[in-house]
Amino acid sequence: MSSPTLNLLSFSGNIKILHLSWLAFFISFVVWFNHAPLMLAVAESLRMSQTDIKTILILNVALTIPARIVIGILVDKFGPRRTYSALLAVGSAPCFLFAFASSFEQLALARFLLGFIGAGFVIGIRMVGEWFPARQVGIAEGIYGGWGNFGSAAAAMTLPALALLYGGPDGWRYAIASTGLVSLLYAGVYFFSVSDTPKGSTYFKPKKAGAMEVSSIWDLFFYIVMNIPLYATLTLLTWKLSPAGAHLLSQSAALGCYAGIWLLFIYNVYKIIHVNEGHLQQPIEEIHKYKFKQVAILDLAYLITFGSELAVVSMLPLFFFETFHESQGVTSVQAGLLASGFAFMNLVARPGGGWISDKFGRKLSLTLFISGLSVGYLLMSQITSEWSITVAVLLTMACSFFVQAGEGAVFGMVPLIKRRLTGQIAGMVGAYGNVGGVLFLTILSFVSPAVFFMVIAGGALLVLVAVQFIEEPQGHMVEIEEDGTVAIIEVS
Repeated sequence: MSSPTLNLLSFSGNIKILHLSWLAFFISFVVWFNHAPLMLAVAESLRMSQTDIKTILILNVALTIPARIVIGILVDKFGPRRTYSALLAVGSAPCFLFAFASSFEQLALARFLLGFIGAGFVIGIRMVGEWFPARQVGIAEGIYGGWGNFGSAAAAMTLPALALLYGGPDGWRYAIASTGLVSLLYAGVYFFSVSDTPKGSTYFKPKKAGAMEVSSIWDLFFYIVMNIPLYATLTLLTWKLSPAGAHLLSQSAALGCYAGIWLLFIYNVYKIIHVNEGHLQQPIEEIHKYKFKQVAILDLAYLITFGSELAVVSMLPLFFFETFHESQGVTSVQAGLLASGFAFMNLVARPGGGWISDKFGRKLSLTLFISGLSVGYLLMSQITSEWSITVAVLLTMACSFFVQAGEGAVFGMVPLIKRRLTGQIAGMVGAYGNVGGVLFLTILSFVSPAVFFMVIAGGALLVLVAVQFIEEPQGHMVEIEEDGTVAIIEVS
């Protein structure tokens, strides 16, 4: 069924919820990336070395992987209204700490804690899924994700000017503190302006908190296995900070981190078993089942889409500079502007991917977008200094469209798997996006950009095979009301 056009100029009903939610996500991303455009000023103010700067950049993403899992659990239990408001309010505290830090240690702690606000994305996925019907959920989630994700670009465009407006050597501090103040104030606006569901609808919660419920013993083992890459990525981040990497952690501190990460994994396995052991011992009615493979395939699809976006956005300015500086005189500033087209596509590509997913089907859309990004990255691997800059930028933006449209299609399907678990599913899928970013950036540190692009293209082909095993959401899913009656929720 085709999607009716959303009246985005309206500010009532579900459109109001959509606007308030993407703005919450936008603000969380402004706060999460407020350091990036001001990093040189921060480094000069606190006399930081290149090693210190790299540490801050790594710490900014370190906590986001487990945070997305935790936030997914919290939003399913407490609802998006309370969870988003609390995250924006609490997230302002480390933002203020970063803004007024007097030492590198304070900066590092604040940046590490600010990784948690990067998990805000998960909350709005559940909120939008509650307010929009299946025939519109793809484009609604795409608008939420694409417009909210633009917060990182907005921070890059506005915060340097704001720091100059404040003036003086501490201008960067007031600019960063301003984003924290906006986050704190908007927490109150969001809390008093939204509700978790439309009037008369039930907010379905998991029977037990701490892990996702699954529908079979096979899915239980599958779920445990799919958690391993999350902890492996945290191990990889620790390695990058250890004496074997950036020499920022002592050997004993690194070993302590390794032990803590895998003890946390063991605890996670315990929680998964504890949450599921009771109901798996009883026959589960067919109407209450869902297939965990749906979640696993979306995990991989987001790893290759958002994961590659995170990595490419990080390396593209330097890639353009090194490729075209000598042959065509491109400066570092120009290279940054040329590379910005990749992130700018979020404004239209992600909503477009969601709309195409609504109109032409979830599986077909994912197949199309992942095929397109594989070809796009393969062609990007062929870019040399002899290429026309215009052609190189247009190719980059075309590839970016498929990448971000694929992200829209992934989250167009997430709310259609199991309503009461939407937050946890979104958290796990979102965490895999960060896993992809860390994985691809680590690969880049060992190979040339051309090989880096080819690796992503090859990985996309493997994910493309996996996508062929996903099942198109059909008919309805079932949840149980508090009074025991059955609620039928349309998914197609």
